[in-house]
Amino acid sequence: MTIFRNCEGITRRNCLQLGLGGLVGAGLAPLLRGRALADVGIERQQQADACILVWLDGGPTHYETFDPKPEAPVEIRGEFGTTPTAVPGTHFSEHMVNLAGIFDKYSLIRSIRHDQGNHGAGNHYMMTGAPPRIPVGCGAFVSFHPSLGSVVAKEVGAPDGLPPYFSMPSMSRSGGPNFLGANYAPFVVSNDPNRNGFRVRDVALPDGVLHDRFNRRRELRSQLDQLPRWEDSAVGDPSVTADEFYVQGYQLMESAQAQAAFRVETEEASLRDRYGRNSFGQRALLARRLVEAGVPFVTLYEGGWDHHTNIFDAISKRIPPLESTIATLIQDLEDRGRLERTLVLVLGEFGRTPKVNDRGGRDHWSNAMSVMMAGGGTPGGQVVGATDRQGYSAVERVLSPERFVSTIYAKLGIDPGKIYITPDGRPVHLVSDDRPIEELMA
Repeated sequence: MTIFRNCEGITRRNCLQLGLGGLVGAGLAPLLRGRALADVGIERQQQADACILVWLDGGPTHYETFDPKPEAPVEIRGEFGTTPTAVPGTHFSEHMVNLAGIFDKYSLIRSIRHDQGNHGAGNHYMMTGAPPRIPVGCGAFVSFHPSLGSVVAKEVGAPDGLPPYFSMPSMSRSGGPNFLGANYAPFVVSNDPNRNGFRVRDVALPDGVLHDRFNRRRELRSQLDQLPRWEDSAVGDPSVTADEFYVQGYQLMESAQAQAAFRVETEEASLRDRYGRNSFGQRALLARRLVEAGVPFVTLYEGGWDHHTNIFDAISKRIPPLESTIATLIQDLEDRGRLERTLVLVLGEFGRTPKVNDRGGRDHWSNAMSVMMAGGGTPGGQVVGATDRQGYSAVERVLSPERFVSTIYAKLGIDPGKIYITPDGRPVHLVSDDRPIEELMA
């Protein structure tokens, strides 16, 4: 499997070495505990009940994707031409053919701008809607605020014992729960659904353990549970709570709906081909199956977008399969009647510098970026905001990450102005600017 690194060379293994393993690879029990604590009984007025976030880690270029500048000098516009979209007068970069052809099904934001020009800080800002509290370096795994997925996991929950927040194949550096606790960390599916024999941990028996043997182990544990328990009226017996999550874990393993959600091999071969017989393509298909099963938030983490060198060669190889998969996902959701209830987001932490550097790449640039939003009542064929003639900065309808994140929460029926109370009693605004972007609301 290809391992993509950003300019600081950080990989998921580094994250584990930094002591974040409990959040990155959160197991089933704490996630089920989170589901038990989530308030899922509140009636909400909402436009969507699920979100698929395609996270292009490293900072995807806006020039070579959604915001080309064909009239700029060559050192700015780069090597690529443009392609017309389904909306007359709007063009994307030349390799964005499939997404250009269905632009009438989603909106594009060209005017989000912030001041966090390194990976750690930019990732945190776009993943949480909150800027870092202190200066953060490129390689930092920071968590000063709960991520989008963790908040949705807490506020919405999922049915039939399914974890409410998935991330594949790993977690973004700021995709965790912060003060909400590990209960709301993502359930990470690291295995590749494009490989034969794909299986997901915690929803299948381990190799070599037959069903009868598993039931005998379960019965033995049940017998041991008949022993006298320690009780304390003030704090209760923690093992009782643990028992509840074991039971839910058993239910997940025995749930036909949960098991069925992971069986991508049951999809028609022609549809799997359309998604792309590659890791990202099949994860996107699995994401669609998960939201159909009731999972409210899925992150597709796709690294390798930190193109400081040889950007045109890299983009010409990476964009075609990726944008074809995203276009297929949107069309498939629409064909199945799910697009109106499912948000699909495509973004990274920032854009890239206007001038091509002396290594044939573009560097970090937070003054301009492009973000795609489909589904959940989002109008189609709409461009929100604009950058200047040469793509240096957002200049028309300039928007903050807070406005973007508030839009997502509002569409999912979550009040972005909600105030959480941290475990130490500190009140925290979910988003400091709780105004959704009006043009994106139905």
